[in-house]
This record gives sequence, C-alpha cells and structure tokens, in this order.
Amino acid sequence: MTSWKLVRILAGLLILLSLALGVAENPLFVSKYWLYFTAFIGLNLLQSGLTNWCLMESILRKLGVRAGC
Repeated sequence: MTSWKLVRILAGLLILLSLALGVAENPLFVSKYWLYFTAFIGLNLLQSGLTNWCLMESILRKLGVRAGC
C-alpha cells in the first residue's frame, strides 16, 4: 500500500472517530471539543491539496512505506 493511500485511509478513519466522539446524539459521545479535531484534519487536507505537501505522508515514508503517485 502506498503512502498517499494510507494518508487518505487514516484521515477518513480519524474524521469518523472524532465525529463519533464529538456529536452529542452518538452513543460514543465524549465531548463536543472532538469536533475541533475534525476541523483540524479538514484544514490539513485542504493545506495538503493546495501545497502538495502532507506531514503524515512524509512520516509514513520515513517509516518505510513506499511513496505513491
């Protein structure tokens, strides 16, 4: 699996997890402040799309995951 694919999978999982922990109607609700984490991930995805650089992808490459195109 390539680094760009792992980044998107991790981003999706973290968004779903933070929504589950931050939405009051959810049985897994912990705190509404988890929604800030959702916004943080969204901002990082936006920044990555605009600059073609992603910190998580750089970290994954240093851990030995092959680069994706």
